[in-house]
Amino acid sequence: MAFLDNALRFLADDIKQARILMVGAGGIGCELLKNLVLAGFGEVHLVDLDTIDLSNLNRQFLFRHEHIKKSKALVARDAAQKFNPNVKLVAHHANIKDAQFDVDWFKGFTMVLNALDNIDARRHVNKMCLAADIPLVESGTTGFNGQVQLIKKGLTACYDCTPKEIPKSFPVCTIRSTPSQPIHCIVWGKSYLLSEIFGASEDSSPELDHSEDSENAEEINKLKQEAEALKKIKESMITESFPQLLFDKVYKYDIQRLLSMEEMWKTRKAPRPLDYASVLQDLGDLESRKEKILREDQRLWTLHENTIVFKDSLERLSRRLQELKSASDADAVEPIITFDKDDDDTLDFVTASANLRSIVFGIETKSRFDIKQMAGNIIPAIATTNAIVAGLCVLQAFKVLRGDFKNAKEVFLSPFASQRLLSSDRYREPKLDCPVCSPAQTRILVDLSRATLNDVVEVLLRSQFHYGDEFTINNEVGTLYDVDETENLDKNLDDLGK
Repeated sequence: MAFLDNALRFLADDIKQARILMVGAGGIGCELLKNLVLAGFGEVHLVDLDTIDLSNLNRQFLFRHEHIKKSKALVARDAAQKFNPNVKLVAHHANIKDAQFDVDWFKGFTMVLNALDNIDARRHVNKMCLAADIPLVESGTTGFNGQVQLIKKGLTACYDCTPKEIPKSFPVCTIRSTPSQPIHCIVWGKSYLLSEIFGASEDSSPELDHSEDSENAEEINKLKQEAEALKKIKESMITESFPQLLFDKVYKYDIQRLLSMEEMWKTRKAPRPLDYASVLQDLGDLESRKEKILREDQRLWTLHENTIVFKDSLERLSRRLQELKSASDADAVEPIITFDKDDDDTLDFVTASANLRSIVFGIETKSRFDIKQMAGNIIPAIATTNAIVAGLCVLQAFKVLRGDFKNAKEVFLSPFASQRLLSSDRYREPKLDCPVCSPAQTRILVDLSRATLNDVVEVLLRSQFHYGDEFTINNEVGTLYDVDETENLDKNLDDLGK
């Protein structure tokens, strides 16, 4: 508390004159904005693209039920303004990667504080702060754990100096033919079955890894035939036969086809097909207890209970899709339904379809509650963790105002550590081979609609900067140029980011 009192007393004028950019208005963002406003920072700009969802309300305390579907940035501004009317709050309901937020715009701030929840946006802000030479306070939480890092160009490691974990994807053949874990069945229900019946094709799903397709060409071809058969079954949507046609297709006939491949099951437990009519015979009075089953979302459902939920959610989604099609214009893009962890219809369908597949393959089933966490890639967000990390962010901001970068530390929140709740370490120096902060940086004004990539290669890099023959040019899309990649040379720069 002594440090905080001294900071507020000796930095009072600097705090009032500071212009802060805060990116993200979610769990950390709500707490951080409250702290900044109550500390009296003179001007705070808030950028967030998202809208408020029901699941946000248990920890993002600036939002209420009536704010659902409204802009996080705008609602957060209005709520926080009441804490301190003297602070100038500016909200931007926009993507921080939009062209309007360029390097010059970033240069107008004293510092940037990140309260983001995705790697792509964090990397972008990191690059922009390095280009603008503006201090960045990076933060994040994972369940009960949290971290705060101060990033200063040329002094500390940047966000990209440490490799980041790549989101998990699964080979198509594992998901479609040889599942062995509950998550395989959940991805199948979410990214394959739901997508094929009510949404876009599975090929667009980031959870399905196609890198091994060429090694399993025969199997992949058969799987594509199965997908085509599903499309024909879709034509029976809304009819009484639709649930049985779909159920028997994916849990009976597709499984029988897999069983015919005897070599596949010599070292694996063989699946057991399910027959819709046979399962329905044993339902008893379960149909009348459907609502009670759905409310018991932390209990494991039986085969027959999953079948009831499968049929019910399939009918609900079918009606929804037909209503969307009826309401859309004839020349509009065909409407689809995608998975949302807070959409009961899609969650019920994925839960039941995944559990039925687990039963077929002898894999443990999961409760609806568990599948919501797994299918939504959710690590439970803890309000207390967000509050602690947001407080640490402001303490780092005070160090920025004092210019005390050499005493900056990376701070870690680890409640289950044996020694202490909070631990800190001296800041890491920039990594010499970091692809983001180690190269020299410069700014060049060009007409993107006229300049070509060849102009950059020949006129700028080779003639002006004396680059040799071997170098690579990349952007967010991927590799634009190297010794073997020359097809983009004649393209305008404006076209290369599309």
